[in-house]
Amino acid sequence: MDGGGLSHGPLGTFQASQTTGTILCCICGVGMPPNPTNMCVNCVRTQVDITKDIPRRCTVIYCSTCGKYLQPPKHWLRAELESKELLTFCVKRLKGLNKVKLVDAGFIWTEPHSKQLKVKVTVQDEVLNGAILQQSCVVDYTVVYNMCGECIRANANPDQWVASVQVRQKVSHKRTFLFLEQLILKHGADKHTINVKDNADGLDFFFKSKSHALSFVDFLTQVAPVKQGNPTF
Repeated sequence: MDGGGLSHGPLGTFQASQTTGTILCCICGVGMPPNPTNMCVNCVRTQVDITKDIPRRCTVIYCSTCGKYLQPPKHWLRAELESKELLTFCVKRLKGLNKVKLVDAGFIWTEPHSKQLKVKVTVQDEVLNGAILQQSCVVDYTVVYNMCGECIRANANPDQWVASVQVRQKVSHKRTFLFLEQLILKHGADKHTINVKDNADGLDFFFKSKSHALSFVDFLTQVAPVKQGNPTF
């Protein structure tokens, strides 16, 4: 028996130092620290799969016209590839996660036009005799293209708009408009836009309601020096 060494205790007495004992795994026989299962980590993983209730394949519906994903039953969510919003959306689509503890989740890179998303999820759960096991699995999401209701109506009646915002700048370059376009896409300010048309000095944005047009104008005034004309609808 490995009892460890001796050390001096109080009043000149001797005490045996404490050492961590080892046991043999009941399946493979490898030496290991004791745990409630009496099995090594590798053998526990062969006996228990805590990811078995997490689906390995899932389907999401995506509108390529406006860049939104369908969040059943009727809500459409705008999210960029590999964004935090899209990851949250994908994870919430997994039904089996309510039976385990989610530890981590992240995208595995795929080609932007592959019509597939891959998410690696890592979960924990209490298994045999109270031992905590952590495992990971990869979920494949198939992206199915389908127009949302707003885009269907806009395409059916492309000229049916209620309000428009005309953005103009009389300069020889387009740098300001390119920068403004990036800001609009980054903040999703175009989410209510039903059509955009080029103009010699700028762009025309069309909306199906006055409130959407006014919200868009408010956004422009916050990100760029803007001079507003009198609104006409």
